Formats: sequence, structure tokens, C-alpha cells
Amino acid sequence: MENVAFVFPGQGSQAVGMLAELAQSHEIIGQTFAEASDALGYSLWDLVANGTSRNLK
Repeated sequence: MENVAFVFPGQGSQAVGMLAELAQSHEIIGQTFAEASDALGYSLWDLVANGTSRNLK
């Protein structure tokens, strides 16, 4: 298995729905977002997938 890292360059590079296609292929993405959502107390995936671009900044 290869090691893969995704690095996002920072503020302003995010887009609503940016991980949707990748999440369909890699279960770990959903698991990681679920864990983060539990810690935050709100659905981080909902914000990324359905929020506004303003809320991503």
C-alpha cells in the first residue's frame, strides 16, 4: 500500500463539495469526518459538502 497525503495550501483554496468524489472511493475520509464531527459537536461533512464557500474560510 502506498502512503498518500493531501495538502491544501491554506485560506481561500477550499471549495464546497471538494472531497465528494474522493470520499466515495475512500471510506477513511467519511470515518475521519465523522470523528471530527463528534469532537466538534456539528457535522463537518455537511459544512464541506453543502455549506457556503463563505463558511469554509
